[in-house]
Amino acid sequence: MFRTRTKGAARTVKKIAIIPTLLTLGNAVCGFAAIAYAGKIGLADTLPEDNVRYLALCGWLIMAAMIFDSLDGYIARLARSTSKFGGELDSLCDAISFGAAPAFLLLRMGPGWDRPLWHQTLAVIATLYMVCAVLRLARYNVRSMTESGGSKKFEGLPSPAAAGCLASLDILRGSMEGGWHGYDTLTLLPVVEAWAMLGALLVALLMVSQVPYPHLTKHFLRGKKHFNHVIELVLAVFVIVLLRELALVVIFWGYVAAVLMQVTWDLAHHHHEAPITPLEEIEPH
Repeated sequence: MFRTRTKGAARTVKKIAIIPTLLTLGNAVCGFAAIAYAGKIGLADTLPEDNVRYLALCGWLIMAAMIFDSLDGYIARLARSTSKFGGELDSLCDAISFGAAPAFLLLRMGPGWDRPLWHQTLAVIATLYMVCAVLRLARYNVRSMTESGGSKKFEGLPSPAAAGCLASLDILRGSMEGGWHGYDTLTLLPVVEAWAMLGALLVALLMVSQVPYPHLTKHFLRGKKHFNHVIELVLAVFVIVLLRELALVVIFWGYVAAVLMQVTWDLAHHHHEAPITPLEEIEPH
């Protein structure tokens, strides 16, 4: 009986969808490449201009990992080849690209050992971010096994969106070398560093929260949509062309902030409309 089950399991593992699996592995390769290039930042033999270039490159590699992560699931569903193996592999690759890579990149971006207190604080936040990303992925795996698919909302901020928030700041930081649209970069760089540190703490906590975040791929791209959705996509493209380096920052952080404001508004509105029980109707204990 044991041998029969083992052989069956082996046959099941061998039957995998090639293209979705390669796309999923492409996700992990991008995450590993981001870690490798981030390791070059700040070395004695690395030029200052190369440090900034590597920082931006790491951000773009995380963005590329997000594209692979979106394509693998889409292709698997299109080919009707979704499997438990693919889901587990996807989570493992996400842990690299959207957990370890952004956390390590955050360490390379923020204050160094010349400011030991800030660097230690940053190290704690980066560790917390990685832990929350892994916990978020584990919770998603458990929920996906016990609940039917098709939900249009995530419980908590998705790990790719959290990684995109940090990667967008890396790309923005990389565009500031030698001046940025006439602004003093010496003033802006501390702002971006502080934003990355505090923002990483925020998105880390949001990943393990129960705040419902919409599934943007399902919202915009699947099935027939209302004409307003087309207008929203056109506006998004317009923002990207107009703002360039700031576009990714606006898109990712806007996604985080918009949902938070909506949830806060709903809670405040619900609390305001909650009926108040008169004192004479309250039964004594």
